[in-house]
Amino acid sequence: MVASGSGVVMFGCLVLAFMVVAAPNAEAAITCGMVATQMTPCVNYLQNGGPVPAACCNGVKTLYGAAKTTPDRQTTCSCMKSAATQVPTIKVGNAASLPGKCGITIPYKISPTTDCSKVK
Repeated sequence: MVASGSGVVMFGCLVLAFMVVAAPNAEAAITCGMVATQMTPCVNYLQNGGPVPAACCNGVKTLYGAAKTTPDRQTTCSCMKSAATQVPTIKVGNAASLPGKCGITIPYKISPTTDCSKVK
């Protein structure tokens, strides 16, 4: 098991790697760096479950409020999906339940099988 501090570093590194490899979308205002910053307080919950920290929900709500356009929602989806598939200590069920636990509904499931190009 990876300690939560190591998980934060691994999550940040993987999001950074994704940012370098992913083709930039000129229309998107949200970046994977923004997603990583807002989601960092969620890493312990994503790995271990339990109560969702208020700082995590604040980050989720910030991303939700910032994702006004289809490209923004697709970028957010891609960043989340990438992190969920590349960090083995993140439990997909915890990631999928996070929006609801923070009181918001998103139009897609956070899952390795989500096709982010279809997110509107």
